[in-house]
Amino acid sequence: MKRIVWALCLALALVGTGRAQEAEGIQAAVLAKATTSWDGTVLPGYPKGQPEVTILRIKIPPKVKLPLHEHPVINAGVLLRGALTVVTTDHRTLHLKAGDAIVEVVDKWHYGINEGDVPAEIVVFYAGAAGLPITVKE
Repeated sequence: MKRIVWALCLALALVGTGRAQEAEGIQAAVLAKATTSWDGTVLPGYPKGQPEVTILRIKIPPKVKLPLHEHPVINAGVLLRGALTVVTTDHRTLHLKAGDAIVEVVDKWHYGINEGDVPAEIVVFYAGAAGLPITVKE
């Protein structure tokens, strides 16, 4: 087990240097690395205060539309299965399919909708600060 953990740490360190390589058969690939959100807006600075990372696994049933909301913190995710469409109030649209990564919009009202026939499942990482919300609903 220690050998596997060591190999995983080495692979992640290599990704961090931009030199993703195989280590003990482990492969690492950068899914997203950006200074802008998916709509091209420059990401804001991180909030002041004690850093707090939140990781959510969100499951959206078929034909379900999420409520209009915004995120006051930087967040990014990977769609694990299904399909998801993200729409901003200024009508910018992003279509995601399983395996796609997203660097989400910050401080912009938007919603997601699963227009497919299977559940959409996404894991999202939020980089916030203790005491601050990660999502605000209208």
